[in-house]
Amino acid sequence: MSSVLVSCLLFCILASSDFRIGYGQTTYNVLDHGAVGDGQRDDTKAFLKAWNAVCLDKGAPRLVIPGEMTFLLQPTKFSGPCQSSSIHVEISGKIVAPSPDAWKECANPWLAFSQVTNLIVSGSGEINGQGSSWWTKYDQLNYVNKVQCERPKALGFRRCDNLQLSGLTHVDSPKAHISIQSCNNATISYLTIRAPEHSPNTDGMDISMSSHVNIHDCNIGTGDDCIAINNASFYININNIQCGPGHGISIGSLGHNGGYETVQEIHVQNCSFTSTMYGARIKTYQGGSGYARKISFEQIALRTTRNPIIIDQFYCNGQHDCQTSVGCSPRASEVTYNGFHGTSENEQAITFNCSQSIGCANIVMNQVSITSPVPSEEVGASCSNLANSITPN
Repeated sequence: MSSVLVSCLLFCILASSDFRIGYGQTTYNVLDHGAVGDGQRDDTKAFLKAWNAVCLDKGAPRLVIPGEMTFLLQPTKFSGPCQSSSIHVEISGKIVAPSPDAWKECANPWLAFSQVTNLIVSGSGEINGQGSSWWTKYDQLNYVNKVQCERPKALGFRRCDNLQLSGLTHVDSPKAHISIQSCNNATISYLTIRAPEHSPNTDGMDISMSSHVNIHDCNIGTGDDCIAINNASFYININNIQCGPGHGISIGSLGHNGGYETVQEIHVQNCSFTSTMYGARIKTYQGGSGYARKISFEQIALRTTRNPIIIDQFYCNGQHDCQTSVGCSPRASEVTYNGFHGTSENEQAITFNCSQSIGCANIVMNQVSITSPVPSEEVGASCSNLANSITPN
């Protein structure tokens, strides 16, 4: 048999199911596993069927969600551990959530990846949480098939070490758009995250219990924190983020319900805050304990930011009379603000509202130039319970 004929036969055998490229890499297309992609019919089973095939592949498979199609998914868990050495999920199409009344079960998050090592999620596609119907009832629980459900986050990663997430557009999550929990060595880049300014608690990214996370080159505008760094997060680098609208880049909140919570080695640089409610923010509850330390915000551009620099150790998530609370709070220390330039919409541009019982320590300010957008008006600062000196230059 000629070598040409053998090659043709091998190609036909491989092409009869999933298509293998390179060495040990197979491409699995959700359309080949029953997905319709019309945005109306439920494609959940097809996605799970494709995922199970990918997870059992012992090579480095690729899961493809093709472009110019819309896939409706119920709450879906993409679970590991997998036999694959790495998995690449390539999203070119649009994935949408059902309306709240059409959810078949409560789930948080809506799309969940767990215990998948060396996971790559990338593409030019969109993940749309269809959140507006949830927001109208955000003070209440939503009912799904007569079961009380809290508003879900849209996309979650839990225990996914060596994660790479890039390129996608994330729109209108019911709550936070992206949750990173218990992940080590993650890179998040080139994302666009969008929700209206009035949408409640629609954080761009929530990071918790994770370390060595690099976030860069993202454009985020939501109704809450663009990025929130929460408990047990260490060595987080954030670079070149355009934030606005939203509540800035926040450390915390920490110490809720008397908890011991810690954050360390958080470095934010080359970021901009445009028409945000806050800029560089650290927030802790009274009654809690722990620390937020070794934190830096450097080379920050401000454009009519309402509260450009703030440490609030009396945070209480919108409740009143927090200042009258007594007790400890997670301590904020070794915090550097360097190279802030731009305008503050509020007369008070800098606020250090630190607790008398614990205070804030070793706060350094260098080359901070914040002015009013109105030439005839001035901006100022408010400071309380600072240990050691603030060092302006």
